[in-house]
Amino acid sequence: MNILDKIVEKTKSRVEKLDTEILKNKAYNLEKGDFPFFRALSTKGIKIIAEIKKASPSKGLITEKFIPKDIAREYKKANVDCISVLTEPYYFQGDNSYVEIVKKESNKPVLRKDFIIDEAQIFEAKVIGADCILLICAILDEKKLKNFLNLAHSLGLNALVEAHEEKEVKIAVNSGAKIIGVNNRNLKNFEVDFSNSLNLRKLVPNDIIFVSESGIKNREDILILEKSNVNAVLIGETFMRASDKVFEIKKLRGEI
Repeated sequence: MNILDKIVEKTKSRVEKLDTEILKNKAYNLEKGDFPFFRALSTKGIKIIAEIKKASPSKGLITEKFIPKDIAREYKKANVDCISVLTEPYYFQGDNSYVEIVKKESNKPVLRKDFIIDEAQIFEAKVIGADCILLICAILDEKKLKNFLNLAHSLGLNALVEAHEEKEVKIAVNSGAKIIGVNNRNLKNFEVDFSNSLNLRKLVPNDIIFVSESGIKNREDILILEKSNVNAVLIGETFMRASDKVFEIKKLRGEI
């Protein structure tokens, strides 16, 4: 069983504990919102989605100093465009409470990054205050992906639809995704190939926001992606390991 399969199995045990009807009622009683995540990525220039994560299956513990409140404040100070928050507890040491903390400490749209396999998790994302959810093509068939996208949009949530290979990108496009992220990391073995985004960019129409994820480390990487008409980057480990996150973000933008 590969790592992704193991994560999905653990996720199933979490989903079993969720009360779908209670979450559904709470979610639909909240304001729908005006899709701030999509709007933040829609303006000119390459956008930065800065991630908050404590650990990962491939790297183990990424940072000893992990205080979500402080990280959110640094990201706000650096004026990142959006913030991604890991909530998967077993392999990434995430927690739903981090979304609420980040929403309180910053004015940035938040992506709830988890392994969504059930509609209850989408209702849950709305209830904890997320603006966007992650939908991974590798763990969802096209029918379920379309259904989850429609449900998210009905709640006022955007969805970042993640693909890793050509077949998945085509499924994401056909499903009606408004934001597609190409992961340079293979979730089955966690190997990273930065060129993956460059190779798959041509498959995504220009009216869909294209996000490059994983393996982006420096200003040179950003410039290469900009030339390929990439709209946004999602960066986690580089920022999480940086002692001065504001400085690191300014370097990536070419401001230093």
